[in-house]
Amino acid sequence: MNHETPNDDRMNEDHSGDSLSGNAVGQFFVGVSEYVFHSRLGVVDTQLVDYVSDLLCRFMRTDNLHRVRFLNGRPITEVVGMLMEAKQRVGEAKREVHRHIGDFTLFWAGMYPEALREMRGPDRRDQFISYSEEGKRAYHVAALIETARDDLPCSLMQRLSEQFDMCAYGLREIRREWEHGVL
Repeated sequence: MNHETPNDDRMNEDHSGDSLSGNAVGQFFVGVSEYVFHSRLGVVDTQLVDYVSDLLCRFMRTDNLHRVRFLNGRPITEVVGMLMEAKQRVGEAKREVHRHIGDFTLFWAGMYPEALREMRGPDRRDQFISYSEEGKRAYHVAALIETARDDLPCSLMQRLSEQFDMCAYGLREIRREWEHGVL
């Protein structure tokens, strides 16, 4: 069955209140993201940097990290399962699942790459996939699906696809900054 609306019960697309950039922790993520990307990496694409800092704020809540769900309401925690779910969707709903796959893979590949060994373990369905390649592909697919949302333009999704590895590196640097208290 194809799911035509992005408001499918298994993935709530209303992100109002999800971004924590208005509180102290959110402001920290915004500041450290801007410092790392602008000052250390020389990335001046403010829309891309804002997206990455918003990703950190959104994923502070595990319910946002595991937004894609099975019919029974249980979260889909493996990329392979999310890809299977994306095939069942059309339009903006499909775009949102692919965007989430890109966000999920970018977060783990960037912030906690050491966790990928377990997440891609021999008993997992993700064992044969590359988080980097699937993330790039997911953002590219999301970029191909037009949307009425002007806050997430297709051009941004395409830049995330093309600059996935650099964004993952930037996330690793952000983690290093907060772990070592350099700021």
